[in-house]
Amino acid sequence: MEHHQVAIYLAAMAAGGLIGWAVPGLGPGLEHAINPVLGALLFVTFLQVPAAALVRSLRDGRFLSAAVVVNFVVVPLVVAAMFAFLPVDQAVRLGVLLVLLCPCVDYVIVFSGLAGGSSRRLLAATPVLLVVQMLLLPGFLYLFMGSDLADIVEAGPFVEAFLVLIVIPLALAWILQAWAARRPAGQKVSDAATTTMVPLMAATLLVVVASQVPKLGGSLADVAAVVPFYAAFLIVMAFAGKGVARLFRLEAPAGRAIVFTGATRNSLVVLPMALALPDDLAVAAVVVVTQTLVEVLGMVAYVRLVPRLVPDRT
Repeated sequence: MEHHQVAIYLAAMAAGGLIGWAVPGLGPGLEHAINPVLGALLFVTFLQVPAAALVRSLRDGRFLSAAVVVNFVVVPLVVAAMFAFLPVDQAVRLGVLLVLLCPCVDYVIVFSGLAGGSSRRLLAATPVLLVVQMLLLPGFLYLFMGSDLADIVEAGPFVEAFLVLIVIPLALAWILQAWAARRPAGQKVSDAATTTMVPLMAATLLVVVASQVPKLGGSLADVAAVVPFYAAFLIVMAFAGKGVARLFRLEAPAGRAIVFTGATRNSLVVLPMALALPDDLAVAAVVVVTQTLVEVLGMVAYVRLVPRLVPDRT
């Protein structure tokens, strides 16, 4: 499954789109399944991040600094440059901001590894990227959307999503790691859980797409209008990531990881936050899912092109 995971993810999204179109009545029920399956996926992702690795990532100053700069300095500047050209619909703009301002913490590790990137360093930096994005996101949204944001976005669902999808899976993963370090049975459970990564990712993509396709309705034109922006973002961030990697003088594997972390976004984690928005902003969730569809296709190209963009000269 790991060898064919890209094809599996594409097939899962296609199946989700077909289910959502053919049986739209399943949408509400599938929407309730998003948080459980996503929480399981993030638990398995965090299980691959030893607690000690977090400490080591804090010591890996150059890589961590490059990851922070590309995600929280360069990306906001790129988003600011395209923001004025986005559709004027407030829900569409909010969806774009939610998804583009948050770096990915799950399948970025997979795709980076396929392209020869340093997945281990990226994996170790994941908790830091998670905490920083959640701390900065409210401020970014205020800067882009203004003070009116307080009237349409409640803090409660965002805090709940952070606890349910990040804090709890991370804590459970570290508890299992401690058990695995002391007992053979714990190690067996840990190994078995790790092998579910690809099926869980496929299940997450299928459920997310199938639950959101029925919501397109009359918003199809607005949603389609953001596709070129997502594609342009991937193109710009490929070269921006390379520039940041060169600025910090990173070797090729680390440089490729920086390119991937700058380009891939946290659509699956911010989706529950978009789903918690008021009904008149419901299209924001579809805008978030659309970014996932564009991005996974873009990652197929990235896997082939990033090794050429950041060649190993050793």
